[in-house]
Amino acid sequence: MDTSQQFDYIIVGGGTAGCVLASRLKQDNPSLSILLIEAGPDASSHPLVPDGSKATQLLGSELDWSYKTVPQKHLDDRVLSNHAGKALGGSTAINSGGWMRGAREDYDLWASLVGDRQWSYQGLLPYFRKLESHFDSHADPEIHGFKGPIKTESVSYTGRKYPLRQPVQAAWNAVGVTYNPDINSGNPYGLVEVVENRVGGIRQMSSTVYPLDVIIMTETFVKRVLVEERHGRKIAIGVELEDDGQSRIITRREVIVSAGAYRTPQLMMLSGIGPSEELRTRGIDVVLDLPDVGRHFLDHVAVPQWWKLRHPEKGLAIGSPTLRDPACFRGNPIDFVVLESVPLEGLRQALAKDAPNRNPDEHPLISSQRVHTETVTVYVAQNPQNPMIAVDGTHITTFMCCMLPTSRGSIKLADRDIRSAPHIDPNYCATETDRYVLRDGLRKLREALRDTTAGQGIIDSETVEENFQPLGPNTDDQAIDNLIRRRAMTLYHPAGSTSMGKVVDGDLRVKGIDGLRIVDASVIPTPLSTHIQACVYALAEQAADIISGTCSVLP
Repeated sequence: MDTSQQFDYIIVGGGTAGCVLASRLKQDNPSLSILLIEAGPDASSHPLVPDGSKATQLLGSELDWSYKTVPQKHLDDRVLSNHAGKALGGSTAINSGGWMRGAREDYDLWASLVGDRQWSYQGLLPYFRKLESHFDSHADPEIHGFKGPIKTESVSYTGRKYPLRQPVQAAWNAVGVTYNPDINSGNPYGLVEVVENRVGGIRQMSSTVYPLDVIIMTETFVKRVLVEERHGRKIAIGVELEDDGQSRIITRREVIVSAGAYRTPQLMMLSGIGPSEELRTRGIDVVLDLPDVGRHFLDHVAVPQWWKLRHPEKGLAIGSPTLRDPACFRGNPIDFVVLESVPLEGLRQALAKDAPNRNPDEHPLISSQRVHTETVTVYVAQNPQNPMIAVDGTHITTFMCCMLPTSRGSIKLADRDIRSAPHIDPNYCATETDRYVLRDGLRKLREALRDTTAGQGIIDSETVEENFQPLGPNTDDQAIDNLIRRRAMTLYHPAGSTSMGKVVDGDLRVKGIDGLRIVDASVIPTPLSTHIQACVYALAEQAADIISGTCSVLP
């Protein structure tokens, strides 16, 4: 294309947020010229993408960045995979499709931290409704939307009748976890049915459900954002593409970076915007010393376990030759997630260990009810790190997840090449608080599956690695910490690496540079106790209104 051409908006990154933003800005003002630049290909015709049950087969494919962390200090120096979508549509091309807003308290804390109510749950609720075409037409219209681009469906709505559904519910009921009928009410505590953004099990990508009547460049890397100083102010004037260094594209209004929690801070630093010390170390001219770029990175960590079924001959799990109902293969083989708090006294003690000079009762994890753990029961031997486990219908998998981590990591430059993966250090399980939350959750899960009549009817035994013992009622903290260190993995929910309140303001403008915004998960300043896809969609919807000047003002 003619790179001397100018555009009103240049959006770098055609992932979840970038596609939504490009589409909505064009819809709001059809006269705008918008360029959307994506490093990955158009995946709309990829044979594995549509089928929601094929998500795990896409991990490690050509549509995956296939990132690796640096050795994780608190996980026996293991290097972990951090998958992310490399395609137009971003991670919506490869994710598992969970559609969960999260808890009201998380968003209200976000709004409090940045001093801007538009990021509260009430501030984002109009966008959650705007997004949604809810599966139940009789649901409360104050909570749900029915005309949005994203169609949702619950497990029961799709007719997926997994044989273990009732026994799993009974096991959790026996340990005091009760059924909650709506995971997306803003109050998701308890045993809640999974909702996915699927249509008959078929994947929806941001790049296909949002019309993209804009100029699109795929398989194109942006080398840096161009910044000039005019009348004593720094202003983003365009971008330089990664080719011969001569391809520059100019904006008449703004450059918007939507490259995600890994690549956005990398591009910022390669553009000379970030911690000056790190930039100089890499031989990059400092355009703006912005120390928080690449810092405050956060992610959800999960601990898998594998459980041998007592009666696998009944066709209870994926892989069994007798489980043949086609509906069970439309989407994730999951009925429920369990979302719970942890005992406050143990949480206080853990927080006090991490910050001896701070009153733990003033910590936001204590001061309001929060969802600390998510427990997922998957009817297949998923991600079997243990070679003894075959996907033959004899095992199921659980994941215990720490949803409000206090550990923080970083994204740093590996070198000055935009094609190089950045150094990713989530710093998993660095705090006693995160380890306490996982320990408590693992103990509660073991109680449900091994100490209840319903659980004992499902599970014969826990399958563990050679020379290790299954969790028991008296397993001590040291043994559980050992389990966490050897098995912990990511839930693929990276955020926070260009946090709102530190790198961008409440209107997503980069502090200190005019004409430059960031719109993606990297701006989320605090953990959300949920899978972040729905939030990123809502964030981009609100960003479009902010940029267009049509955002509602809360009373």
